[in-house]
Amino acid sequence: MGDAAGIGPEIIVKALSLREIYDVCRPVVIGSLKAMELGREVARSNIRLRPVHSVSESQFRFGEIDILDLNNIDVDRLVMGKPQAMAGKASYEYVEKAVNLSLRGEIHAIVTAPINKTALNMAGYAFSGHTEILAHLTGTRSYAMLLFSDNLKVIHVSTHVSLKEACNLVKKDRILETIRLGYEALREMDIEDPRIAVSGLNPHAGEGGLFGTEEIEEIAPAVEEAKALGMKVYGPLPPDTVFVRASKGEFDLVVAMYHDQGHIAFKMLNFMSGVNVTVGLPIIRTSVDHGTAYRRAGLRLGTADPSSLIEAIKLAAKIAKNRMARREGKTD
Repeated sequence: MGDAAGIGPEIIVKALSLREIYDVCRPVVIGSLKAMELGREVARSNIRLRPVHSVSESQFRFGEIDILDLNNIDVDRLVMGKPQAMAGKASYEYVEKAVNLSLRGEIHAIVTAPINKTALNMAGYAFSGHTEILAHLTGTRSYAMLLFSDNLKVIHVSTHVSLKEACNLVKKDRILETIRLGYEALREMDIEDPRIAVSGLNPHAGEGGLFGTEEIEEIAPAVEEAKALGMKVYGPLPPDTVFVRASKGEFDLVVAMYHDQGHIAFKMLNFMSGVNVTVGLPIIRTSVDHGTAYRRAGLRLGTADPSSLIEAIKLAAKIAKNRMARREGKTD
């Protein structure tokens, strides 16, 4: 459900009011019934909310929302639109519960509504976001953030670190592993032989060493090794043109060297419809590609856009279906 003081409950109500969601999956909300009731009110919806004590009790019927209620939000103390320890603690508990259910095979995928890093830290959880929480809870050491849309897909060599540290993380082995993670992820998204463009770090991809040597010393060797492994990889390419080329269909995926390099390009094209995917985990996780929108939630406008959540649910269902088919030995 994400942060109860944000737009998560509202956009969940809106998304799960669509029949198309029930056509592709069987959704159950892990969250707070009382917070979801507030979300229903803000969304101006009459949809039924049905609390359950386990996933097995869910009925997955269109027209009502099954809620695995952790009962961890006191709505009388909840201040909409502001970070607070109660909401941060609850949002962590939803993710923790979802991971445990997924690892036990009780659910096939996790889709997350937005959380707030300040609220998390106020609650005593020193994580910079969902990605790091999920890696911690699953014991995963090799993972990456991938942004997905129909017109552009971007995976990042580093994400929530300072720009100075991000430059220091541009190393051959890390880049090669990011390429591999992106390659495997796209295959689960029905792109069988993905064309992967690798961005440079420096202006004009270093201009042959004039503006920096990372392209020569770290990025190009990673590209060549990926090619030797049979992947279609191109680069290092100038960062100021590679995203345009990918958005026009020349490449299926861009490997960005750091958070903002990839995010700025992606969000210019897909600000409210993009999907965030954590790749490399033993479980499936997709997410909205936006934050808690406290300012909008605090005013209770009922105008929050559920588009990103809708796309995240659909993508999670597709990946889960493909993963299950492969395990069963099916090819169609």
